[in-house]
Amino acid sequence: MSLPAGLEAAPPAECTWLLRCLARCWHPGSLSCCGAGKGVWQCLTDGLGVSLVHSLYLLSPGVKDGSWTVLQLVEALGSCLENTDPRTRGRGIQLLSQVLLQCYSLLQEKEVLHLVLFYENRLQDHHLVIPSVLQGLRALVSSCPAACSAGVCSTTSLLQLDRHTVYSIITNFMGTREEELKGLGADFTFGFIQVMDGEKDPRNLLVAFQIVRDLIAKSYALGPFVEELFEVTSCYFPIDFTPPPNDPHGIQREDLILSLRAVLASTPQFAEFLLPLLIEKMDSDLQSAKLDSLQTLTACCAIYGQKELQEFLPSLWSSLRREVFQTASEKVEAECLAALHALSACLSRSVLSSDTEDLLDSFLSSILQDCRHHLCEPDMKLVWPSAKLLQAAAGASLRSYHRVTCSVLPLLLEQYTKHPQSSQRRTILEMLLGFLELQQKWGYVEEDGSTLLSLQAQVCSVVFSALTDPSVQLQLVGIRALTVLGSLSVQLVYKQPRVCSAHITLPTLFPPGSEAAMEAAGSLAPIYPKVFSGRMVPRLEEELQSGRESSRDHCSLQQRCLQALAAVSTHTSIVRETVPVLLQHLRKVQKGNAAYMVSVCQSLHRVALQCQQDAEGCWYYHETVVPCLLAMAVQAAMQESAHPLLGKALLEEEVLAAMVPIISAATTHLSPELAAQSVSHVVPLFLDGEVSFLPQNSFPCTFQPFEAQRRLVALLMAFVCSLPRDVAIPQQERLLRELLVLSCSCNCPFTATTAAKCFAGLVNKHPAGQQLDEILQLAVNRIEPGLAEGPRQMQALTLLLWLGPAAADGFSLLMAESPDVLHKGCHADVRIMFRQRFFTDNVPKLVQGFHGAGPDVKANYLKGLSHVLNHLPKPVLVTELPTLLSLLLEALSCSDRVVQLSTLSCLQPLLLEAPQIMSLHVDTLVTKFLGLTSSPAMAVRIAALRCAHALTSLPTTVLLPYKARVIRALAKPLDDKKRLVRKEAVAARGEWFLLGSPGR
Repeated sequence: MSLPAGLEAAPPAECTWLLRCLARCWHPGSLSCCGAGKGVWQCLTDGLGVSLVHSLYLLSPGVKDGSWTVLQLVEALGSCLENTDPRTRGRGIQLLSQVLLQCYSLLQEKEVLHLVLFYENRLQDHHLVIPSVLQGLRALVSSCPAACSAGVCSTTSLLQLDRHTVYSIITNFMGTREEELKGLGADFTFGFIQVMDGEKDPRNLLVAFQIVRDLIAKSYALGPFVEELFEVTSCYFPIDFTPPPNDPHGIQREDLILSLRAVLASTPQFAEFLLPLLIEKMDSDLQSAKLDSLQTLTACCAIYGQKELQEFLPSLWSSLRREVFQTASEKVEAECLAALHALSACLSRSVLSSDTEDLLDSFLSSILQDCRHHLCEPDMKLVWPSAKLLQAAAGASLRSYHRVTCSVLPLLLEQYTKHPQSSQRRTILEMLLGFLELQQKWGYVEEDGSTLLSLQAQVCSVVFSALTDPSVQLQLVGIRALTVLGSLSVQLVYKQPRVCSAHITLPTLFPPGSEAAMEAAGSLAPIYPKVFSGRMVPRLEEELQSGRESSRDHCSLQQRCLQALAAVSTHTSIVRETVPVLLQHLRKVQKGNAAYMVSVCQSLHRVALQCQQDAEGCWYYHETVVPCLLAMAVQAAMQESAHPLLGKALLEEEVLAAMVPIISAATTHLSPELAAQSVSHVVPLFLDGEVSFLPQNSFPCTFQPFEAQRRLVALLMAFVCSLPRDVAIPQQERLLRELLVLSCSCNCPFTATTAAKCFAGLVNKHPAGQQLDEILQLAVNRIEPGLAEGPRQMQALTLLLWLGPAAADGFSLLMAESPDVLHKGCHADVRIMFRQRFFTDNVPKLVQGFHGAGPDVKANYLKGLSHVLNHLPKPVLVTELPTLLSLLLEALSCSDRVVQLSTLSCLQPLLLEAPQIMSLHVDTLVTKFLGLTSSPAMAVRIAALRCAHALTSLPTTVLLPYKARVIRALAKPLDDKKRLVRKEAVAARGEWFLLGSPGR
């Protein structure tokens, strides 16, 4: 291959010049090292002929430790650098560049300057030499950016890695020599356009897009090259990139989309070129192109002004309107509405001068003209698309809201009156509700121009009529509308709160609108507390105390009364009215049905949760409810001790378990001072039988919870385990000893478990030190003998589970969040990453034990392993998945339903988060999941169907061979006797039917 004229002669002169320059940079005597020059040449002659890597291995340490200098290296490479053969010359420059990459930090600024001049001249060399030149320049830029200047080379013939080097050099320059580059003016921008033009590699494009963003964000001069810069980037829009399988770089299509969008939406200077492109792509048949265009338009509106949009508003509105009216895609519709909202917001921000047209007003006029008449059509075909467009525009600003609602609200009120059918009225009221909800963004504004203010009488009339309509669906919409009006403090609602309360009370008592009515009551009660406590609460109390026959309907009505009392307890003054009603009702029914008592307790628990954020309400609830519950339980326990045959529903385990969260919720948010005041009464009650602080404390005998009335220890656990950590517990050592004895000696599993949990909760909060060591040693001394065969084995194991790891089922207890004792809400000490540490310490032992166990014991190891993995954070599990997946798949063959359910729950999210790993076992997964869809246990069938559904997230090419088989197998669960199973089967089978379909 012949070289360009004059190029063959250039290397010798340049190399000689470089040697002279470098010689002046070093101290005299630097070449006088004994045999140094010969040593470098010997290394080169020994290594250069063998391999570049070997040469580099020989040379780099000498340069790093100062034995050789770069001058000696250049001198030794002279014949290579001066050679007329471009391959030989490139090999010499490559070796020099690789040494510089490893030793650039040792170079002096003068040395760098001369080397840079040499490398810049070599940018005009043969194309075989250019990659090595770029590597050297990258090293020199890293060493001393101030000594470097910009050179020019053509990148079209370079490999991807070499082009990436060019982009890295440019990025480095822009970060270190910004002022010098800006001094070049638009020439630098033009030069970069030439470098980027034709780039196709996604790795390089991400860097190039970032450089363009920096050019614009840092105000580099674009000059006459704005359109060229736009063209060189917009040619990639919309991004059409599918990453190759097993791509080690991990670049996704979304990364390129977001990076390019940031470029296109970075400056208003692109508007005249970009907006026509977006309009063109909105008309595309590809949904991805539509979505990308709409999202880019939304992003651009954040920086555009009236000037940039004015010319294109009619075309933009035409495209958006067409898509909303005609599209079948919810995604496209949502993005269209978001873009319309952004356009209206952009026009709302524009500052108008006296001679400037108000583009917002004309734009909204166009929208109203095209949408308003659809609201009046008898068939109401386009009523919802029109309403969505109007609401999207109205929600952009208060000005746009007033402009739209002054035209639309009167029309909707008129249409509501014209249409007698409940279904049509519901549609109209839902649209009206949408506009009312938009008003919540700005609150209620009392001004003459407010449409809602002028129409409030008609709006309230419509809402009240909907609440009394026979149609339940219309009632539900009316309830939601009334809630919004109440939050806006609409004057007519504010002046007639009794009417609102009356309209809300009735729906709370009768389904199917009771849940919505309760939610509305909870929202309105803090606004009108006196009305609700004075009218709604007495009505609900009356229903609870009514002496009707004990029919199923009456029980359901009372259940809804209890729920409504809890729902409305959202203000302290209302809590003072509802809590006594609930407690009185609990006293009344304590000899009755346990399930009904649990319902009362659930309502009390909900009230407790709603009081937690208000200090006054929290303390009132605590000092009212906790002593009352304790008094009722103590009295019932003493009566049972005196008359064992007279059972009390209050003492049943499910009722006591329902009382635990009440006491816990009433205690966790107390201030330390109030908690200390309360603990001084409760702990002596359980240790010494001190009942003086309880209401109605005339009991027939002495209260002895650790001897006679042991089940009530559950209430003690709820209280002491929910106290703040800094609250001192009186007689704590004695209490711990009593709990330890009870947990190891009681025959009642409920009592032994609650005592063990209480002991564990107190130990968790106990300060470290000698006392804690003594307590733990005492517990070990109790547990070890009990674990041997004997009558107390289960009690000892239960206590051990709450203090440390043990049997298979216990792994779930240790890894899961404890709802009543060991969690942060109860002020427990929960160490960060404790699950990961537990996994690291115990899973290898479980795996080892599984491989060494007999067939009858393997299931226990699988159960423990599945429990641990099911509660492990998913990012950690994904990293360990390759080594544990085989065991998880084997666990699916285990006959234990708990193991099956736990394993399926573990695998379902992994199918979504680690599809590449799971794809390797797709045949086994399909077989196992389909087999478990016929399990006798409903929960297992549901979990298996969900996993079969999640399988569709794996690569389509992997799943297609199984499509027909899975569809046939999923036909059977469609006839399952359980509705929930059929529901999951329909969802899973539908996804498998769509597998491989276009556009999926």
